[in-house]
Amino acid sequence: MKKIINPWKDMEGYNCFGCSPDNEAGVRMEFYEDGDEVVSIWKPRPEYQGWLNTLHGGIQSVLLDEICGWVVFRKLQTGGVTSKMETRFRKSISTNDAHVVLRASLREQKRNIAIIEAHLYNSMGELCTEATCTYFTFPKEKAEAEMHFHSCEVEQEEILPLI
Repeated sequence: MKKIINPWKDMEGYNCFGCSPDNEAGVRMEFYEDGDEVVSIWKPRPEYQGWLNTLHGGIQSVLLDEICGWVVFRKLQTGGVTSKMETRFRKSISTNDAHVVLRASLREQKRNIAIIEAHLYNSMGELCTEATCTYFTFPKEKAEAEMHFHSCEVEQEEILPLI
């Protein structure tokens, strides 16, 4: 796996709830490339619970939507917006779990529409939540002008999974 470099990390005003490392209230996701997949390893925290010790479904949806967006950035080298998201909650996730693992990949692309599948696993490797996101992707010029997106690269060094 190789760590994906966040192209906005040093941009003033960048405060994404999903991926900004400086948003205190955010989920601060980091991403890795593993073959055709984008991967994230994330630590649930008690402030993101819905029911007692249970990760809120809305936070799970944020995690899944965010990793799908990073598939667009890294694999398609452009930006875009979610136009539809179908989520299936299969098993609850404890906010006391050591970590969760998210994996997402491009399933299909037709012109400016990308279909991305994402899966969320607990620390025991059990599938807990899955989503299919439909993204409206931007032409590279629009992504650059409106999202300040130039490219999404990876670090050169291979790393072992952090789990």
